[in-house]
Amino acid sequence: MVEGWVDDFEAQFADDADARAVRAGMGPDGEVVDEEAGADVVREPVFAAGDDAPEGVTSIDGVLDDETLDELLRALRGYEAALMANDLDALDRFFAPGPATLRGDTAALLVGHDRISAFRGLRGGVPPRSLTEVHLRVVAGSNPLSVLVVSVSVPAKGGSGLQTQLWTRLDTGWAISAAHVHAAAPAVDGRIWRVAGAPLVPPAGSGPLDGMTVAVKDLFAVRGFAIGAGVPEYLATAPFENDDADAVAALRASGASVVGIAQTDEFAYSVAGRNVHSGTTPNPAVPGAIGGGSSSGPASAVALGQATIGLGTDTGGSIRVPASYQGLWGIRTTHGSVSARGLLPLAPTFDTVGWLTRTPEVLRAAAVATFGAGAGAAAGAGAGGSAALESGFVVCADLVAGCTPEVQEAFDHVTDELVFGLVDQVDLGDLDAVFAAFRTVQGAEAWRQHGAWISEHPGALGPDIAERFETGSRVTAAEEDAARALLAEARHRFDEVLAGRVLLLPSASSSAPALDASAEVIASVRAATLRMTSVAGAGGYPAVSAPLLRVPAPGGTAPVGLCFIGPRGTDLPLLDLATSVATHLTP
Repeated sequence: MVEGWVDDFEAQFADDADARAVRAGMGPDGEVVDEEAGADVVREPVFAAGDDAPEGVTSIDGVLDDETLDELLRALRGYEAALMANDLDALDRFFAPGPATLRGDTAALLVGHDRISAFRGLRGGVPPRSLTEVHLRVVAGSNPLSVLVVSVSVPAKGGSGLQTQLWTRLDTGWAISAAHVHAAAPAVDGRIWRVAGAPLVPPAGSGPLDGMTVAVKDLFAVRGFAIGAGVPEYLATAPFENDDADAVAALRASGASVVGIAQTDEFAYSVAGRNVHSGTTPNPAVPGAIGGGSSSGPASAVALGQATIGLGTDTGGSIRVPASYQGLWGIRTTHGSVSARGLLPLAPTFDTVGWLTRTPEVLRAAAVATFGAGAGAAAGAGAGGSAALESGFVVCADLVAGCTPEVQEAFDHVTDELVFGLVDQVDLGDLDAVFAAFRTVQGAEAWRQHGAWISEHPGALGPDIAERFETGSRVTAAEEDAARALLAEARHRFDEVLAGRVLLLPSASSSAPALDASAEVIASVRAATLRMTSVAGAGGYPAVSAPLLRVPAPGGTAPVGLCFIGPRGTDLPLLDLATSVATHLTP
């Protein structure tokens, strides 16, 4: 039996190892401390070495001399100690330097030491655990010498994980050149799901969505459950719903099951994907970055493969932004084209229903299932979202001017490659005034919808969301009327300028900001993005976000959506056009 996985690690950790291990939930001999049961109750590691294996190793295949094996085991123990103590400097030293080092898990693959280091710095520590099995396989003929190490881990609170590491003997000592981690998964990731099942709600019929699963944003009614809107205090007194929202019912009737109710930013009044109650939803496309919102839970569920379809809403960009940040397909439907019955509103003048998927084919299937059978007809039929779509693309330079230089460059590159004809430049007028009017009307309506409840529950919201509602509470009737008049003029002007053509723009002003981005940075990115996304809201237009742009990011690239905005009622032809562009763009 091993005496403890951290009892004999390298000298650079020896001075304060016991203190760090205890803080990490381990005893001084490497045993796991059960914090809930009390510090005196410990669970010894279950570590049965094979008859022919050295102490501390379950099995070994291949030949290592005693000195080399001892060095490797000391490195393994040192790494585990550093991991439990979240010693970032030490962990950096245990991973091989250079751009070829790999670290993957069920969410993403990180390439290069720098990207791995950046991710680890944002992740925080890992839960206390012990290793119950350690298997060594010497890579025959490797130069420098490499050993594959496969370990089984047992978290203090139960479950089982697996890690596979390729350790290489460098001039500076043993280091990990590649690693894959399969952690013990939580029953439900609370950052993504409010509640989930297998399924939570079965299909109500059979059709083109048979076998597909839906992550429902926590704004839609699901029979037998309450709407929580991302606010625990609101959920605590919300009634159970007697019927599904129409948008939920349509998907279930076509064969889809509801796998769960997914998290949202509080009352859907954000595009960041941050919620002070449930946390920040993960972004598997850009580990270490935010996932975008407010359809945050559905987006992450789809991106992680936990759902086929994300059912969400888009008021000012709440489908397009997470689609952009996470490399998904998403559509904001024509305003009013999908029933809002059973949907908790934010700003009804702009609220729309939409979906997030990994492929355009599934996105179209969800749209057709919701619009009805007639919507699957050829463009021009006028059923559902199938009104005629004129040919031609347009670009507004003023819209793109607020994007980061990297996004502008990627956008210009892609629009130069379009094979469907020339892209014309248009002037949409004073976009700053349109954005200001949009925010005024949105704020006024949001306060009318939720202001009374918010006033009765001070402190229930995070500071940024509370501030937005407070701003909305100060909008006067005269200010709202003036803003509505300006939006009506803008809508008429947009219709005339676009003249049935498709407006191209990035779906967001930047790639996903880092998890540790300041509130000021998030606010700046939000304002720049909403200045673009509010055009579709002001016009009531459908908008498709396609994952067609890539921009530089630490350790690689990050996705940004290419947005297609079309005339009202052209939802399906617009999606078909975006799909064609994705097919014909030069790789």
